[in-house]
Amino acid sequence: MKTSGQCIEESKKQLSALGKIESRTQFGGYSLSVEKVVFALVSEGELYLRASEKMQTYLQHRRLQPFIFHKRGQCVSLNYYKVDPVLWQQSDALLELSHCSLNEARALRESQLSRQRLKDLPNLSLRLEILLKEVGIASASHLRATGARQSWVLLRQKNKHLGLKTLYALQGAIFGQHLEVLSVGVREELKHWYLQFEQTSVHSARKRSNDF
Repeated sequence: MKTSGQCIEESKKQLSALGKIESRTQFGGYSLSVEKVVFALVSEGELYLRASEKMQTYLQHRRLQPFIFHKRGQCVSLNYYKVDPVLWQQSDALLELSHCSLNEARALRESQLSRQRLKDLPNLSLRLEILLKEVGIASASHLRATGARQSWVLLRQKNKHLGLKTLYALQGAIFGQHLEVLSVGVREELKHWYLQFEQTSVHSARKRSNDF
C-alpha cells in the first residue's frame, strides 16, 4: 500500500500537465491544488478527485468510492471519488477527469469571488468599499484583477491623504490576510514602490509650479 507522500508524488508526476501541483494538510489528509484551486484530496495513500460533470459520466460505467471524512464521531461524505487501480492505469482518462475537476473548481471559485463584497475582505471597511466603487472597482474579483498598486493610485486621485497603510490593506485584502501578517518581502517591495511614487509626485508638482 502506498503512503500519502508516495501518492502525492505519483499524482504530481501523472498530472503534471495541469500545472504546478501543491499539497497541504486538509481533512486529516492532504489537498492537491493548482494556483490555490483544490481539485483533489489524498488520504491514507489514496487519491480522490473532485466531482465534475465528466466524473458523473464516468461513474455511470464504473463505481468509485466516495471520500468519507470522520468528524466528531460522524461520517461525512464529500464530493470526491477514489481513483482505483484501473483508473490509475488509464493515464489519459485520469488526466482528463483531473482536468475537468480543476476547471469546474476554478469556475466555482471565480463565481464566488465575483459575488464577494469588498467590505468582507480582510482590512477593507465599508468606507473603503464605497471609495473603491467610486473609482470603478465594484467587486473583489475586480480588485484582484486591478491589483493593489493601481487600485491605490486610483484611490489616491480621489483622496490625497491615503498613505502606505492603505496600500498594505489593499494587498492584504487581495492575499486574503490581515495587513499585519504580510511578509517582510511584500511590505518592503510595496514600501519601496510607495516612496518612489511619492518622490515622483513631489517632483511633478514642483515642475508644474515652476512652469507657472
